[in-house]
Amino acid sequence: MSLVTSLYVGASGLDAATDELSVVGDNIANSSTVGFKSARTDFADAMAQQLVGANGQMGLGVSTEAVQKDFSEGGFTTTGLSTDVAIQGNGMLVVKGNQGGVDGTFYTRDGELTIDKDGYLTNISGLKVQGLQADAAGTVTSGLLGALQVGNASAPAMATDAITIRGNLDQTAAATEGTFTPATAKDSSNFTTTMTVYDSLGNAIQLNIYFCKNDTAGTGTDVTQPGDSGDWTYHVLTDGANVTKDENGVATTAGTPAEVATGTLDFDSKGCLISNTTTLQGFNPENATAPQPLTFNFGTGTSTGGSGLDGLTQYAADSAVSFVTQEGSSSGSLSSISIGQDGTITGGFTNGQTRTLGQLILADFKAPDQLQRIGSTLYTETPTSGEPTLGTPSTADRGSINAGTLEQSNVDISAQFIRMIAAQRNFEANAKTLTTADQLLSELMQIKR
Repeated sequence: MSLVTSLYVGASGLDAATDELSVVGDNIANSSTVGFKSARTDFADAMAQQLVGANGQMGLGVSTEAVQKDFSEGGFTTTGLSTDVAIQGNGMLVVKGNQGGVDGTFYTRDGELTIDKDGYLTNISGLKVQGLQADAAGTVTSGLLGALQVGNASAPAMATDAITIRGNLDQTAAATEGTFTPATAKDSSNFTTTMTVYDSLGNAIQLNIYFCKNDTAGTGTDVTQPGDSGDWTYHVLTDGANVTKDENGVATTAGTPAEVATGTLDFDSKGCLISNTTTLQGFNPENATAPQPLTFNFGTGTSTGGSGLDGLTQYAADSAVSFVTQEGSSSGSLSSISIGQDGTITGGFTNGQTRTLGQLILADFKAPDQLQRIGSTLYTETPTSGEPTLGTPSTADRGSINAGTLEQSNVDISAQFIRMIAAQRNFEANAKTLTTADQLLSELMQIKR
């Protein structure tokens, strides 16, 4: 080997050490970059030279063989932001859009997501996150793969069709006197409760439910309501402004109560509900196009195999309602979103409803370390990385989603400083080789002179 060759060997060592310092510096610079994956420099010896007139070969230096990406999982940090996601396990988020002037599909582990002005779920660079879009009923199907538009969702009004009431009716109450009429409801009843229901357009309608104790023993002054057979009779009234017709089919007027339902309640000697009946008088909300059905749930009576204790009871205690609910609501706008471990995006609305809005998908690669890095923690597929296999989180070998969490860089600072020191010493040693060969070459030139 000539002295000139020694210069090239030393120069190759300097190049290799410089490459290592560049990779280490890049790792350190991105130690706080969310979803960043560190890299390492892989070196290989250069082609060896066969010695002339002797056995063996002499190396010609070193070259940088590859810069390999490390896709091991980074640590997780809780942010509390509902649109932040971290992938625990394999897989990458799929985003589409324009990056660096190029339209395409990209992949990332950076889960810093947000909702843009058009309601699309995007990353911080504005690229649209891909997933399975849910339909208006909240059903996710594989045929709706595309950009996830979740921020413009709304919840339609829901007409009340079922009312549930739990509580107690006082067994010691005196039977009511006279016939119940809407005009004298307060004076001809023992107990009343009020609740709000909704029509098909989301208009709130107040219902007043009056309970009347019947003189079933025949000892009081009560004039039993026609057709009554139970211990109690109930009557459901609303203001005439809320409905178009009363119980007799006559047009109603505002300020005049109109009856929309009535029924009976029968209890046994232990205070358990035996059975109840309901007769709808025609609940026709003012803005509805058809009569609205109503079901009243006062519990499961013993006559139908129930305990008779899961709704209204009749004990010797004050009449009171402990629980009342109905299934209707007004229309609502999106107020919050949550993301499950399987990537399901659920929207919460101002009217109390919830609905599935979509589901994230993850891409998995056979050789993720062969992906091409294009900046902004984005990657594109290459022939050596293989094509992605797409699927929902927590399926196959794909990881699960941790919402409100971000995956930090997997850079180990202490390890990078050790590599930096080693690269520095390597650079200094190769520089010494270069200067030594230069000095010897100078002496050789002096001899020639």
